[in-house]
Amino acid sequence: MSAETIVSAIRKSLAIIMGGGTGSRLFPLTKDRSKPAVPLGGKYRLVDIPISNCLNAGLRQIYVLTQFNSTSLHRHINSSYKFDHFTGSFVEILAAQQTPESPNWYQGTADAVRQNLCYFLERPAEYYVILSGDQLYRMDYRELLQQHIDTKAEITIATIPVSRTDAEGFGIMHTDLDRRITRFVEKPKGEVLLNSLRIPESLLRDIGKEPGADLYQASMGIYIFNRRVLVDCLENDHTDFGKHIIPGSIDKYRVMAYIFQGYWEDIGTIRSFYEANLALTDPLPAFNFFDRNATIYTHPRFMPASKINAANIRQAIISDGCVISDAHIERSLIGIRSVIRSGATIRNSIIMGADYFENEGPEVPPGSPTMGIGRNSVVERAIIDKNARIGEGVVVTPEGKPDHYDSENYYIRDGIVVVPKNAIIPDGAWV
Repeated sequence: MSAETIVSAIRKSLAIIMGGGTGSRLFPLTKDRSKPAVPLGGKYRLVDIPISNCLNAGLRQIYVLTQFNSTSLHRHINSSYKFDHFTGSFVEILAAQQTPESPNWYQGTADAVRQNLCYFLERPAEYYVILSGDQLYRMDYRELLQQHIDTKAEITIATIPVSRTDAEGFGIMHTDLDRRITRFVEKPKGEVLLNSLRIPESLLRDIGKEPGADLYQASMGIYIFNRRVLVDCLENDHTDFGKHIIPGSIDKYRVMAYIFQGYWEDIGTIRSFYEANLALTDPLPAFNFFDRNATIYTHPRFMPASKINAANIRQAIISDGCVISDAHIERSLIGIRSVIRSGATIRNSIIMGADYFENEGPEVPPGSPTMGIGRNSVVERAIIDKNARIGEGVVVTPEGKPDHYDSENYYIRDGIVVVPKNAIIPDGAWV
C-alpha cells in the first residue's frame, strides 16, 4: 500500500477510546478518579497513551467515552489536547447520558459504542478504531490499518503472544495460517483446550518465534471495524465486545488478527500498575518516554525544574517541580511537585506528588503534616497517591501485614501499601 493510500485511510478513520469502566481492581487509586485518569510515569495519565498513539499515527479525530468518576479525566483531556480550528482535529468527550431511547448508563464496551453510534455515523468515517483507555504500549496504528485493508478484513483484532499461564487470564484467539480468526475462547482452562489454541508452528516461524514455543494469541482489546460491519454488529442488545460481539462475528465476517510483538501491559491491578511504573526506572526499560519519533503527550505544565538540595539517588525518575532534601531514594518514581524532606528513605515506591504546592491548596485540619514525605520517614513497596501528607518519623511498609487489608487511611493490595489521595498520616505512625 502506498504512503498516499494509508494517509487517505487514516483520514477516513475515527478513534473511539473506552474510558468509562469503574476500575475496581485499581481501587483505591480509582476511588476519586476513573481508571484512564490514574497518573502514570510521574507526569502522565493512562489515557495519554492511546491518545498519543493516535496522534503519532496521524489519527486526529478521537472520541473518549466516559462514565464513572470522570471529572478529573474531563479536566485533563480539556486542558491537554487543543487543536486549531482549521484542521478538523479533535479529542472530544462523550459522557454517559440518559436519553428517551436509552435511559441506562453504559452496560459494557459494546453498549457504550451503541449508545453513541449516532454521533460516530455523523462523520464520513469508513474505519472505526476502538481502543482501551488503560493500557501501556506504543503501537503504530497505521500498520494495523494497513493490514486491515490489505487482507480485506471486515474486523481486525490486535493480539499479542502470551504464555500458557497468562493465556488463562485472556480472551484467546486461534487463527489459520493467513491469520484469519477461527475460534475465540474467553479465559480457557484445561490442558486439552489450551493445546488446541496454541499458535501453530508455521505461524510461529512467520512472527519470528522459536518452533514449538508454547504461545497463544491474546486479545488486546484493540479493534478495527468497517463502518457497515460495526452498525450490523450493534443491532442487538449485546453489551461487550470481547464477551459477545467478537465471538458472534467470527463465523459471519472476515475477522483477522494483527499480531503485535512490542511491549504491552494491561494496567488492570495494583500489582501490574506498580510493576509497570517501577520498570520505567530501569536503565533500559521495555517502555520509555524518550522516543521522540513517538512522543507521549500530556497536559503542558509551567513548573520550575526540580531542586535537589542533597540526596543519594539510585535508579529513579524525578518529575518537575520537586524539592528533595538530604533523602535516600532507590528504584522509585517521584511525581510532580513532590516534597521529600531530610532523612527520608524511599525504596521501590511510587510517590505521585501533588496537584498544587503547599501554599496553593485547600485548608487542612490544624496540626496536619505539610504535604509530601516528612523528615526521617521510610516508604517502602508503596504507592503514595497525590496530595498525601506523610508526617515525620512515619514508616510505610507492607512488611508483616496481609496482602489484602483496608484501614482508615491506607490500603494493602497485592502486598503493596497504597496511601490514597489527600490522606493524612500523623507523625510517628507505622502504616
